[in-house]
Amino acid sequence: MNCDRVILEVSNYIDGDVDVTMKREIESHLERCRDCTMVVTQTKLTVEIFCDSQVVELPQEVRSRLHAALRQRIRKPGS
Repeated sequence: MNCDRVILEVSNYIDGDVDVTMKREIESHLERCRDCTMVVTQTKLTVEIFCDSQVVELPQEVRSRLHAALRQRIRKPGS
């Protein structure tokens, strides 16, 4: 197991969608790789934040300005 493989499987690993052998290999790699451990930890935290968050309604003025800026951006060729 190497870092590239862990990164490819991080979502499946977090979701529990890997077989027992893959899980063991990832966990063995995580025991000795601080970088991958950090990626897995941060990904888990990000998922938790987004899953627990509530939709925040933007004020109408902000939405109007955002939509106008997006329309202008879309119209610019080569942007």
